[in-house]
Amino acid sequence: MVIALFRHGLTEENKRRAYLGWNDSPLCPESMRIRTKNRYDHYFSSDLHRCITTVKHLFPNKGVTIFKELREMNFGEWEGKTYDDLKEDKLYQNWLSDPFLSCPPEGETFQTFAKRVETGWKFISHHIISNNYKSGGIVTHGGVMRYLLSHFAPEQRDFWSWQTPHNKGYELTFDREALRRGERCISLLEVPLMAKENG
Repeated sequence: MVIALFRHGLTEENKRRAYLGWNDSPLCPESMRIRTKNRYDHYFSSDLHRCITTVKHLFPNKGVTIFKELREMNFGEWEGKTYDDLKEDKLYQNWLSDPFLSCPPEGETFQTFAKRVETGWKFISHHIISNNYKSGGIVTHGGVMRYLLSHFAPEQRDFWSWQTPHNKGYELTFDREALRRGERCISLLEVPLMAKENG
């Protein structure tokens, strides 16, 4: 059984390297030129507009189940701000030193984020198994992908070691019972996204 993870298209705030969690930002024009040939039995998406737009663009005319649990971490008061905006802030410095213990003001702790993502994953894996799908595609955010890869990729690696660019995804292949039990997948494959030909 295959579950594919894709990050939403590049946004204007991503280009500024601003923190973009629960706030939203329009996709850049170049994001609308990206395509994939891969197709899945069912699709799931974060409820934020940048993900919904991406899933409809990559997989047009397909049914999509929307989950708020697939949202990026809430960066609270740091939403829309860049490193340069925040670098003198002591709370920000503490968070950079240990993001697993510190928390953005009015934002989410890592533990709250992780529990939310795990809830979404359990629902998705149950939905795939109970409907006898062979595959599912998820469009979500960089932090969510890092978390899922750190827990379900065949090779154990920490959260920050995973790269989640906007121009490729990952396919995780599971044994059915391993997926049911919440165990790691048996193989991981990179899925490149390609620019549309003729513009």
